[in-house]
Amino acid sequence: MKLIELYAKMKKDISYIEKELERSIDTDHAMLRETSVHLLKAGGKRIRPIFVLLGAKFGTYDLTRVKHVAVPLELIHMASLVHDDVIDDAETRRGQLTVRSKWDNRVAMFTGDYIFAKALHVATGLGNPAIHQTLSKAILEMSIGEMEQIRLFFNAEQTVRDYLLRIRRKTALLIAISCQLGAIAADADEWVSNRLYSFGYNVGMAFQIRDDLLDLCGTEKEIGKPPGSDIRQGNITIPVIYALREPGLQAPLMQELRRIQEADGQIDVSRFIGLIRGSQGIRQAEELANRYIDKAIAVLHSLPDIQAKKDLIGVAHFIGNRSY
Repeated sequence: MKLIELYAKMKKDISYIEKELERSIDTDHAMLRETSVHLLKAGGKRIRPIFVLLGAKFGTYDLTRVKHVAVPLELIHMASLVHDDVIDDAETRRGQLTVRSKWDNRVAMFTGDYIFAKALHVATGLGNPAIHQTLSKAILEMSIGEMEQIRLFFNAEQTVRDYLLRIRRKTALLIAISCQLGAIAADADEWVSNRLYSFGYNVGMAFQIRDDLLDLCGTEKEIGKPPGSDIRQGNITIPVIYALREPGLQAPLMQELRRIQEADGQIDVSRFIGLIRGSQGIRQAEELANRYIDKAIAVLHSLPDIQAKKDLIGVAHFIGNRSY
């Protein structure tokens, strides 16, 4: 399934969530409103709200309830991107100026904090402490994941396990609870919400691996930012970890890593990217992403055979093969 087909099918519900997102970030403070709207209008795939909506289809589907989960999860994601852009000194995201680039780092950080707070405030609309606790824990884990990424910048000795633990916190957990909390908000059976969590976790792991592959293999037009952004900031991702295991590539890759680190981000990384593209690291990372997608789909087998199940499988295939 192409994601655009799912969007077309769910257009009415997605539009409803989009309007609720706009309403949730409204404020009397002019600058906060401007920066938050700028971030919202930059767009995005809205993958997390889609997972919430599909998860809710396994229970009593009610948008007026489910919005209290779908909106916070997208807000948490948005807030994390603002903070990421500060850490990365990113000028653009999705082809648009970042908040830090259009304003400054201080404005960006407070915008992110404001959106995080709004996310937790919207979630109180359901009056379910378990949902609030799950969202709060996700923000906590994401913060730890970001700190671990910074701690391991330019560390060529980090392991595959280090990487997997990091992306679990940074990306997979939020997608996992998107699937889970959608079902919980719709009063689905616990065993259903638990399986949806597992599905989302595996899809989330594949999502981040594919994202890291795109940073090395994609074009600026495809990914909305210059390729090689990860390594410029020192983030060593899974294709690089695999490539560093190849005896013939260790020396030239280490030389490139030292050169990039000494340049402090302002440098051409095309030689580094060329080395990675010519390695086995790309293929190995793709195989790992595919294994996670296979595990995700396998988890769904025991769920009721409703349209939402087919749509989740379609989204999983999209994520496994995405080029943007």
